[in-house]
Amino acid sequence: MDTTPDWADMAAELMGARQTVLPWRLGGPGPDAAQLQAILAAAASAPDHRCLQPWRLITVALDQREALAEVFAQALLERDPQAAPHEVAKARDKGFRSPFLALLVVDAERGDADIGLAERLISAGAAAQNILLMATALGYGSALTAGQSVRSAVLHRFFGLRASEQAVCFINIGTALSHGTARVRPAVADYVHALGAGRSA
Repeated sequence: MDTTPDWADMAAELMGARQTVLPWRLGGPGPDAAQLQAILAAAASAPDHRCLQPWRLITVALDQREALAEVFAQALLERDPQAAPHEVAKARDKGFRSPFLALLVVDAERGDADIGLAERLISAGAAAQNILLMATALGYGSALTAGQSVRSAVLHRFFGLRASEQAVCFINIGTALSHGTARVRPAVADYVHALGAGRSA
């Protein structure tokens, strides 16, 4: 009797189940220590040309959220000194969303200089997707979030990023308290084209 798991069906079901759950829809409980280890370990399976490990994750503990909230507020005021108080409060609120929060960072210069930034970002993106899929497999909601704050000087200082590093996005994980409207996913024909077949503008 063949007991080999049907990996294709399992993978398709898992990928089909994954959807973005925005941070304000994520609450407790978050992953426990063992679950979080499994979630973060999934990132290590991402493709990594020449094993540079050009990306890293910086987790933000609950006792650091107040400081991060202030960073989000300062980042808004950096680009808009005239921001209204309610806008600053909304920016500050981002620091407290989702039980698990981590910043994904890519280093444009780590290791082999012949490996361009595009490849490094692809590796980081694959790592992030692995994390999201494992979180989904464990029953948690998740989202990637960015916005203008990830490019701010105050956020880079707060996270101690090197000059060669750039913040890509935050990874948010928690229990889905509610779900938004599911995104209609494109058909394969919408994004796969044969070489020479041409495509309409």
